Amino acid sequence: MAGDTEEFKKLNEEQRNKNIILVGMMATGKSTVGAILAEELGYELVDLDHVIVETEGRSIAEIFAEDGEQYFRSVETAVLKRMLESENKLISTGGGAVLAPGNKALMLSKGHVVALTATEEEIIARVSGDQNRPLLAGNAEERVRRIMEDRHEAYLFAHYTVDTTGLTAAEVSQHILMHYRG
Repeated sequence: MAGDTEEFKKLNEEQRNKNIILVGMMATGKSTVGAILAEELGYELVDLDHVIVETEGRSIAEIFAEDGEQYFRSVETAVLKRMLESENKLISTGGGAVLAPGNKALMLSKGHVVALTATEEEIIARVSGDQNRPLLAGNAEERVRRIMEDRHEAYLFAHYTVDTTGLTAAEVSQHILMHYRG
């Protein structure tokens, strides 16, 4: 596991009762790990992409096709702000939620940010054949490589990082809980 473990362990009890926010590339396990962590902690599970779909009344692919990525990112930021108004939530973000100006600072101020990573090969294997990812339209392998290259530093702001390659969602959750609970 990578990350600044000592800094993460020093979080005081007041901060621990805020939220846990999972960030990272698509297919790193944010939704699956988020569900396990939320249940373990008794936190409300918020899958940001699901809330966006509910709010907009259409799929993410439709939002991208009809209004473009910039519109989607503005909705994503608004929903993130709304979800972070209260505490004790486990928020699983979309891979690009860190791209909008101000979102990183907002996440850091409202909870513990955990970045999930995986190798390029692992991500490609996990997304192969998934038609519900608009950013992968066309050659998925090339798109994953390009997105990973473009975002290689986008998740470095997180309090803690877990490489999910070769781990089960339960194992990833245990790593996060061990550090979250100190």
